[in-house]
Amino acid sequence: MINAIDLRKGRTIVHDGELAIVHDCRHVAKGNKGSYMQTKLKNFKSGKMYEVRFNVNERIEIPFVETKEYEFLYRDGQDFVVMDQESYDQFPIGEALVGDAAQWLTPNLKVSCQIYEGQMISLEPPLTVTLQVTEAPPVVKGATVTNQPKDVLLETGVRIRVPAFIAEGERVNVDTRTGAYIERAK
Repeated sequence: MINAIDLRKGRTIVHDGELAIVHDCRHVAKGNKGSYMQTKLKNFKSGKMYEVRFNVNERIEIPFVETKEYEFLYRDGQDFVVMDQESYDQFPIGEALVGDAAQWLTPNLKVSCQIYEGQMISLEPPLTVTLQVTEAPPVVKGATVTNQPKDVLLETGVRIRVPAFIAEGERVNVDTRTGAYIERAK
């Protein structure tokens, strides 16, 4: 059990007897009125999103969730196949469970999966990934002086903004939480 004030995005909780994942969470303080936590939860079974307001001192049940590292192998239609690195067993994970993480997945990428009562409940990519630029406007001579970013297409199909000096074929590091360019890969 934790206090509602300790809730964070991505945390798994038990709400109304069912498993829910915190998608958004913010502390709201209104003058002389009591403060509260405004959260957006996603029911694990139904996938339904709903908003809940918790008193900051309200106790919330936290289930025991095991975190285990897997290796992403490939996409098979609507499923994403991951492999247990110890037993080499392969498991398909549904597209709904992977969510936004799908845009960062490349073969052989190490991912973190949360398991609750023997069932996989979420997949998280590493905080940074290295991806190849597959499509980029040409580098304009002298453009590095003004520092104007440009849109490029990465190998996974995601478009991000990068500095003007990044060319097609280069590898860049990207923050998976924000989708922001970090630096050229070394």
